[in-house]
Amino acid sequence: MDNEEFEQFVLKFGKDILRFCRMTAQDMENGDELYQDTMLKLLEKKKRLDFTQDTKSYALSISIYLWKNRRKKYANRMRLVPIESINEMFDEGYQISDCENKDSPEHIVLQQNEVDLIQRLVGALPEKYRIPIYLYYSADMQINEVSKVLGLPEGTIKSRMRKAKKLLKEKLEAIGYDR
Repeated sequence: MDNEEFEQFVLKFGKDILRFCRMTAQDMENGDELYQDTMLKLLEKKKRLDFTQDTKSYALSISIYLWKNRRKKYANRMRLVPIESINEMFDEGYQISDCENKDSPEHIVLQQNEVDLIQRLVGALPEKYRIPIYLYYSADMQINEVSKVLGLPEGTIKSRMRKAKKLLKEKLEAIGYDR
C-alpha cells in the first residue's frame, strides 16, 4: 500500500474506525487516542498491507488488540470503579418519559439521555458480547466481517449478538423501559 492508497483508505473507512474506537473506549478522548494509535500502527505496516484485501477488518482488529492491551495495563495499575447501578441513576432523578413535541429541547435532552443509557448498558456488557455489537452497529460491518475480525465462526458471533440483545432487553425491562 502506498501513501495515496493509505490516504484513500483513511478517507473511506476512517469515520467508521473512529466511531468504533470511541464506542470501544467509551469516551471521546480515549477513543480518539485509540484511533490515532491504530492509524499509526497501520502506517507502520502500510508497506506490507494490500489495498485489495479487507484492510478495514485488519484495522479494527488492531484497534481491538490495542484496546485490550491498554485495559490490561491500566487494570494492573488500579482497580476499576464499579459502574453506577441503574437504581442509583433513578435515585438521582433520571427519568424516561414520552414527550408530545419531538422538537422541544426537553425531548431532545430526554432522547440524548436514552441514548446515553443504552450506551452505558452496552458498555457494561461483558467484552465478548460488547465487541461484536460495536463492530456490527458502529463500524457498520456484516456478520461475516465481524467473524473475520474476531477470528470466530459466524455462528458464534450470531449467538453472542443474540445473547447481548437479550441481556440488554432484560436490563431495560428491569428499569421499566418499554419501547
